[in-house]
Amino acid sequence: MIRSMTAFARSEADLGPQQAVWELRTVNHRYLEVNPRLPEGYRGLESHLRERARETLQRGKLDATLRLSDNGGDGGSLRLDHDLARSLVDLGRESVRELGTPGELSTAELLKWPGVVVTATLDAGEAQRRLQEAFDAALQELVEARGREGQALGTALEERLDGVEAGLARIKERLPEVREAFRNRLEERLGELRERVDPDRLEQEVVLLVQRADVDEELDRLATHTAEVRRVLREGGAVGRRLDFLMQEMNREANTIGSKSPDTAISQTVVDIKVLVEQLREQAQNIE
Repeated sequence: MIRSMTAFARSEADLGPQQAVWELRTVNHRYLEVNPRLPEGYRGLESHLRERARETLQRGKLDATLRLSDNGGDGGSLRLDHDLARSLVDLGRESVRELGTPGELSTAELLKWPGVVVTATLDAGEAQRRLQEAFDAALQELVEARGREGQALGTALEERLDGVEAGLARIKERLPEVREAFRNRLEERLGELRERVDPDRLEQEVVLLVQRADVDEELDRLATHTAEVRRVLREGGAVGRRLDFLMQEMNREANTIGSKSPDTAISQTVVDIKVLVEQLREQAQNIE
């Protein structure tokens, strides 16, 4: 499977009083570049991020952003300091009994007392573990998204390869007629020179001229490159650089065919092929 370098993924982690959100974005890049964006106090996660990214991705610029927010007073993050609460209740009762004060502490008054209600927090090790697990989950989602996008890219590439092969078939079908017409025109133009030029030398020049207009080798090489692109797509993996090189070679062969061809129809087909190759190149730049 081929994978795109463009994707987005998100995951969350519950840190008790805080909620953590990872956002991962990747875009095209010649190599793998990892840019962690972490709040102060969480820089220790950076080594884990870079290591996991290197294990999972081959190319692309990865922006990994960690956002933290309060859980909004979630009751699950609060607890009662039982020892302090009991002490306050006992003191209230003692005050009533010994000093004759109006009454014991109410529940509302008790809960308002500083330190009675405390926020439950995670220890640093547990918080880091949860953040790492959430990052790994987001990274896996990112890989899957890149795979889905890569599948769509592969389909688009195959369609354009079909177009290139169809153009090659049209050129090959047209070539015999073009060659015959080319020879006839050449013979007519050179016929009047035969009496003034050495016949053997003239024949050599004709052969050289015909050879210069021959595009069989270029057509074969372009067909070979097209077949190689299909093979690379089937093989999958990190093939973006390989595909980029093949697109350059395909464009070079198409240019040569166009420059050699004396036929308008073939020249137009070459233009169509070059447009398809350029589209292939643009798509291949998105592949890991």
